[in-house]
Amino acid sequence: MVSHKSHAPTKPKRGVPEGLWKRCPGCQATIFRKEAEKRLGVCPECDYHWYVSARQRVEQLLDEGTFEEWDAQLEPTDPLGFADRKPYHERLKSEQSRTGLREAAVTGTGMIRARRVAFGVTDSAFIMGSMGSVVGEKLTRLIERATEQNLPLIIISGSGGGARMHEGILSLMQMAKVSAALARYDKAGGLFISVLTNPTMGGVAASFASLGDVVFAEPKALIGFAGPRTIKATIRIELPKGFQTSEFLLEHGFIDRIVRRSDLKSEIARTIDYCGK
Repeated sequence: MVSHKSHAPTKPKRGVPEGLWKRCPGCQATIFRKEAEKRLGVCPECDYHWYVSARQRVEQLLDEGTFEEWDAQLEPTDPLGFADRKPYHERLKSEQSRTGLREAAVTGTGMIRARRVAFGVTDSAFIMGSMGSVVGEKLTRLIERATEQNLPLIIISGSGGGARMHEGILSLMQMAKVSAALARYDKAGGLFISVLTNPTMGGVAASFASLGDVVFAEPKALIGFAGPRTIKATIRIELPKGFQTSEFLLEHGFIDRIVRRSDLKSEIARTIDYCGK
């Protein structure tokens, strides 16, 4: 006899919804995404500070509903007709589509604990946060408005690309332009608080990011001019442990304080008050 077994219909397996968990780049632990977001993008296991976007920085640091963006309409062009793996003008379009930003910098004004400030942030998601003509122009205009309106100036740097090679000398000159605007701001008695995040490298680190009256950094951020691998290959010596981290630079007097992300808003407000601004 042939037996006929009845087969109950199999239910499709329910998978884990995509994006529910994140892997920490620091300790490799798997973290519940909502828990990480609640902690402002900080790993609950090892305190690693993840990348957060420019818009998230605005939400984290400025009082809700107070941000007024400046110069949002400015967009980069392709003055050199530059091409590497793809033409620069195509790269700009794809970066704008991918990130929702027009450029690597967002600037404007808002309130931090009811203290009005001029606020800027660079975003490493947009061509590594490199400083092209528009980034330099937006930061310069931000500084000039801070000077005119006698506002404390806060710039959060997240730039791993330095000056943007796609714009050649037009990009390189932004270092001097922004630094000159800061010199005029300083002469007018302004307070500039520079916050260095992971990464802050190249021409950004070599210009405005290191010129703060007070320089804060997030824990374990990579900060420097050339990367450690480039330096090691050039001078052919073993570099000190932790070279170019926030902790190393604090020990050697390059920055004033390491501030965890959850404390940054209060620390900036306290500094503004302490300096009488």
